[in-house]
Amino acid sequence: MIPKSAVLRVARPTDRLQAITDMYVAGLGFQLLGSFRDHDGFDGAILGHPEHAYHLEFTHHRGTTVGRAPTRDNLLVFYVPEPSVWESNCQRMLEAGFVSVDAYNPYWDVAGRTFEDIDGYRVVLQNRAWS
Repeated sequence: MIPKSAVLRVARPTDRLQAITDMYVAGLGFQLLGSFRDHDGFDGAILGHPEHAYHLEFTHHRGTTVGRAPTRDNLLVFYVPEPSVWESNCQRMLEAGFVSVDAYNPYWDVAGRTFEDIDGYRVVLQNRAWS
């Protein structure tokens, strides 16, 4: 069993490391927690909040092209129960350059909004509490 103290890191490649880093910092209010250059041909950025037990890591392998998301159902979902906080977060996503899209799975449109980043990956801001 994974211990309660474990930290989750979701990692994915990108062809536009700086642009995607800027987008997620501005859109989700993340901080740049760490970065690296030319680690065996990889550059990367680690984003998150110092007090949260999850991070996003974006990597770029020099000389490699990864393209866009493989499907429209590759999602990161954040549950934001307070309506005013949810609304302001949705607005911040648009200002950061995310595009509001219809969810591939209509469930996410019932109480949430889906946003697509420049690589075609999607983030759902769900206006519900996780129970």
